[in-house]
This record gives sequence, C-alpha cells and structure tokens, in this order.
Amino acid sequence: MKKQLFMFLLLSGLTMLMLGCNPDVDPVISETETPTPDPDLDPVPGNKLRITIGSVSFTGTLANNATATAFKALLPMTVSMREMNGNEKYYYLPDNLPTAASNPGTIQVGDLMLYGSDCVVLFYETFQTSYSYTRLGRLDNPSELAASLGSGSVNAVSYTHLR
Repeated sequence: MKKQLFMFLLLSGLTMLMLGCNPDVDPVISETETPTPDPDLDPVPGNKLRITIGSVSFTGTLANNATATAFKALLPMTVSMREMNGNEKYYYLPDNLPTAASNPGTIQVGDLMLYGSDCVVLFYETFQTSYSYTRLGRLDNPSELAASLGSGSVNAVSYTHLR
C-alpha cells in the first residue's frame, strides 16, 4: 500500500511539473466580458509600469501587494518570453517572489500574473481558468497586445517602472 501511495504521489508531482505555467485545457471565452473590478489595482502613485515589445509600448498598473512590490524592485528588466497555449507568454525569474495566489476565475487580456513563485505570465487572450495566480498588475489598454506579441517566443520584452 505504501508503495502504491508513493507511486501515485510521484506521478502526480511529475504531472504538475509538466503542465508548465498554464495547461491548454482552459476554454476561451468572449473578450467582451466585463472584467471584475480588482481592489489590488486601485491607482497608487508610483505603481505604473511600461511594457515594451519591439517598438510598441503599453502602460499598466502594478497591483498593491507584496508580490508586485518585489517585482517592481527587479525593474528595469528585458527578458525573452516563451509562448504557452496561444494565450500567454511566460518567463521564469531567477529568484522566488512572495505569493498570495488565488483563482481569478477569468483571465483578462493584459493581465500580468505570477504562477507559482517565479513564473511571470503576460496574458494576451481572455479565458476562464481553474488555476491560481498572484496578481502583478494589468495593462491599461491591451487592445494591440496579441498583435505585438505575435506567435512563438518573444526575444525582448522590457519591463520598466514608471516613477
């Protein structure tokens, strides 16, 4: 019995590792759905962000939480982000950030989230999810985000804190 339990736990752990930042089983929902207001994104002086992809820049609002504060301390940074599931780009940070993960229910275009404690995820499609994330922030106007990111990996995505 102990051997079977050990194998089950081992296989479960390996399955979770292989899923990456977000599995492709989440259904896409309408982009016209109205986002639920997020108190973590109430405007606070000094919590603005610029994300630059090629020659296109987006401004955003960082969340009012310890995770976003720790992320802001890492800026500026330019990273290569990998494609996942046709709805997100992700990058693994070299160190862990504090987390307070919860299930948002619906991911919105322009959401910037942390999966686990070190995986920064920028979402360019709206869809429902059963996974938990810690909010880092949200882009103010992400209407051209998907076109700017394109398909596949993106070699230079710059994150800058706006003072």
